[in-house]
Amino acid sequence: MDKTELLKKVRSIEIRTRGLSDHIFSGEYHSAFKGRGMAFSEVREYMAGDDIRSIDWNVTARFNHPYVKVFEEERELTVVLLVDVSASEEFGTQKQFKKDLVTELCAVLSFSAIQNNDKIGVIFFSDQVEKFIPPKKGKTHILRIISELIEFKPKNKRTDISVALRYLTNAIKKKSIAFIISDFMGDKFEDALKIAGRKHDVVALQIYDKREEVMPNVGLVRFRQAETGEPLWIDTSDKKLRDSYTRIWKEREKDLANLFARSGVDTTKIRTDQSYVQPLMNLFKRRGKRV
Repeated sequence: MDKTELLKKVRSIEIRTRGLSDHIFSGEYHSAFKGRGMAFSEVREYMAGDDIRSIDWNVTARFNHPYVKVFEEERELTVVLLVDVSASEEFGTQKQFKKDLVTELCAVLSFSAIQNNDKIGVIFFSDQVEKFIPPKKGKTHILRIISELIEFKPKNKRTDISVALRYLTNAIKKKSIAFIISDFMGDKFEDALKIAGRKHDVVALQIYDKREEVMPNVGLVRFRQAETGEPLWIDTSDKKLRDSYTRIWKEREKDLANLFARSGVDTTKIRTDQSYVQPLMNLFKRRGKRV
């Protein structure tokens, strides 16, 4: 992709996602992800209804009139996007590829973060950490992230989510909001997830395609396993095979949901042919009610 075409694509994604961040997600994001605590802001005169526990007795004694301390939320957070760039993200049968949906999600989360004066960084991973963009603020930084999401070519095709989680734990010293954005095709990452969850606030965004849930009846089809390249012929007209495929998918989804619950991880599922707005809003609102 040449530079002109890349800039056009970046601008298109910015236009689509920044409006959502400004007008829809920003307030919900702020409510869902709180700062580190409360910091002293100023002293003002006592007003009816103020909590008497907030009275500043030293200032009150000096002016012979009640004054209260005012505190504000320490807002600044660090947000880290753990982005799955393995070969399975190249899949999509309906509206778009999974990787295109991932790019938009990252953009809308990034713009929501900078609207709230938060830093944002990215860890690209396959079965290794492919690239790390340290957390920073500002629109220029966000546009760099979007450009990387569009153009980045991973070295490896397989998935190892535990590698990314261990890197997060070691590289980011302060507590952060960590979004894992993946189809979660990898396995055996529960231990790494629990360790990361003790230090960071981890949120899982599961990306999937309609055809990963249900196999269509389209006769004999040649498939290729995205992460291994292994070819496979499958007779999709076999009802038992299709039923087995659906059963295995449902079992996997149940296991994944249980894993997130055991690890204390908030999660939502987003399908490639459906809008991500409502799933994200529901996730933010659920969190906002708990905080």
